[in-house]
Amino acid sequence: MATLQGTPVLILREGTQRTTGRDAQRLNIMAARVIAEAVRSTLGPRGMDKMLVDGLGDIVITNDGVTILKEMDVEHPAAKMVIEIAKSQENEVGDGTTTAVVIAGELLKRAEELIESEIHPAIISNGYRFAAQKAIEVLEEIAIPVSRDDDEVLKKIAATAMTGKGAEVAVGKLSDIAVKAVKAVAEEVNGKLEVDTDNVKIEKRTGASVDETELIDGIVLDKEVVHPGMPKKIENAKILLFNGALEVKETETDAKIRITDPEMLQKFIEQEEKMLQDMVDKIVGSGANVLFCQKGIDDLAQYYLAKAGVLAVRRVKKSDIEKLAKATGARILTDLRDIKPEDLGEANLVEERKVGDEKMVFVTGCKNPKAVTIIVRGGTEHVVDEMARGVEDAIRVVAVALEDGKVVAGAGAPEIEVSLKLREWSPKLGGREQLAVEAFAAALEIIPKTLAENAGLDPIDVLVELKAAHEKGQKTAGVNVDTGKVVDMKESGVLEPLRVKKNAIESATEVAVMILRIDDVIAAKGLEKSKGGGEGPEDMDMGMGGMGGMGF
Repeated sequence: MATLQGTPVLILREGTQRTTGRDAQRLNIMAARVIAEAVRSTLGPRGMDKMLVDGLGDIVITNDGVTILKEMDVEHPAAKMVIEIAKSQENEVGDGTTTAVVIAGELLKRAEELIESEIHPAIISNGYRFAAQKAIEVLEEIAIPVSRDDDEVLKKIAATAMTGKGAEVAVGKLSDIAVKAVKAVAEEVNGKLEVDTDNVKIEKRTGASVDETELIDGIVLDKEVVHPGMPKKIENAKILLFNGALEVKETETDAKIRITDPEMLQKFIEQEEKMLQDMVDKIVGSGANVLFCQKGIDDLAQYYLAKAGVLAVRRVKKSDIEKLAKATGARILTDLRDIKPEDLGEANLVEERKVGDEKMVFVTGCKNPKAVTIIVRGGTEHVVDEMARGVEDAIRVVAVALEDGKVVAGAGAPEIEVSLKLREWSPKLGGREQLAVEAFAAALEIIPKTLAENAGLDPIDVLVELKAAHEKGQKTAGVNVDTGKVVDMKESGVLEPLRVKKNAIESATEVAVMILRIDDVIAAKGLEKSKGGGEGPEDMDMGMGGMGGMGF
């Protein structure tokens, strides 16, 4: 609303809510901090789990930061921005989501204190950017090189990622599986190792202990053989991958066929049968004894295939067909008219097995599988889901460590080291930005502090001990959450990829700067009102009202 010569002028639509200046900053910072507080108690090996119940009553029990944030029903735009950094961290490196969110929340908390001291948000933003750059330099300096052949170190990286996610019962076995899976799908491109973690397929099955989780050097399909008359096991398999349907095609245009006597009908049926028989003959003639089809297989075609002793599986997902091509060396065919022997893939064994209550098709013994499967087992659905999340994180961090060849110690060690170096460097920067750099350094201490709190330790004592150790030059000193003592994390085998830490600091800084620079929030009135739902401006609550599902 504005006034011109005493006449009110409406600029924004009626019902629009506007928050400006210090109020907008305070509300945005509060929203982001509430999100950080929500996941903070899940950080570390002693972190607690969250139970999330959606609108349909489905339950998720997890302490994986990004899973919690994805499931939360969040209304506030600043809170959504913080959730985005967790998602980007997950997509980039697969772990460190909670770390990124907690650091972002603490950066904003420290920034709020500076704003209260009349320091302009633009100066704070500048200082934070300088600090983030320096923090990345320090991390690069303290990084520990890791060889691609050092399986023991890679297993420790996998174990660190899984610790606290309920996988402790079989962490040794699961770490070993994660490392083997990643190394199986790793490829050397221009002298550099690249890992596409999509080539590691994770299948979940209840009804057995976690110890029975296994790595298959091939692909496992959540499907069964289409016809009971087909063989259930084929050795020395010649595999044909077809992304079409083994059915008689319908005409593309609407057509009517007028049949005037029974003979014509018989000929029509025979012609359809002949077409299907020809398709099957081409498959059998190519030497294939296993068929994986992306679409449907006609009942009659199933019968002909069974008669020829071919094992066939239908409606295989496109992603699985692609993985089968990588694992077996087969080409994916779109037309059966020109099948060549070299189009077929090979595997020592294709077999239908019962896993838990359901049947699955195993393609194993591939010569050089560039795609593998992990079957994750567990007593209940919730246990299996959480195990699978842990294994997925382990696979991603091992892949990142292999690609970069650099790791850092965990358990709060890099954060304290960076914090210490930033405090030493900040006086050289001078100006008011120095205060922002010091605030950044203090914010990083939230990680070891939270690890200590979640383990039931005194955070002040732990921080004092950690700082003393790092000042003496012990760059890899971190907090042992079991004993409460400060120990060398490199010796203890608590290691994380360098990229996880770098990405967490970069993401947290970006979102903190973005939120700090907002001084005006203009929220349009709810759409429901225009649809007749009757939502008024009071329903567009800029607080945390939309987070009812999590009890905020």
